[in-house]
Amino acid sequence: MKKIILIAFFLLGAMNLQAQELKWYTDVREAITVSNKEQKPMLMFFTGSDWCGWCIRLQNEVLKTEEFKKWAVTNVVLVELDYPRAVAQTPELKNQNLELQQAFQIQGFPTIFFTSAEAKDGKVNFKGLGKTGYVAGGPSAWLTVADGIVHPKKS
Repeated sequence: MKKIILIAFFLLGAMNLQAQELKWYTDVREAITVSNKEQKPMLMFFTGSDWCGWCIRLQNEVLKTEEFKKWAVTNVVLVELDYPRAVAQTPELKNQNLELQQAFQIQGFPTIFFTSAEAKDGKVNFKGLGKTGYVAGGPSAWLTVADGIVHPKKS
């Protein structure tokens, strides 16, 4: 009887882990700390979540899929930098996002920028790894591009 209860408890725990959503950071300094601790690059998602059709499409076709979730957990720290039109943001968040949009010279949405960073003496130094946007072909096509940026082949 104890074994059955123990197995049931384990299976419920495993299902709960699978159902968990990915952690998307909105505070870039917090994301930098996690990125450096876990030694993973950041995936910075520049999006207009409530008005950008391609952003919404990228979310639905790639970023919300199980294939992406499995890849993201082991490869990157996720950062969402949102520029909504109808949703209010704190002045701090709005300023942070505008500064990052200028720093990375983001011209259009969606843009995903892969980077590592370190904060020293109140300043942040980013090391760009590459960028992408919407890629047709679903999660596997998008992940092929992302993997090439995060894990470039040495020549």
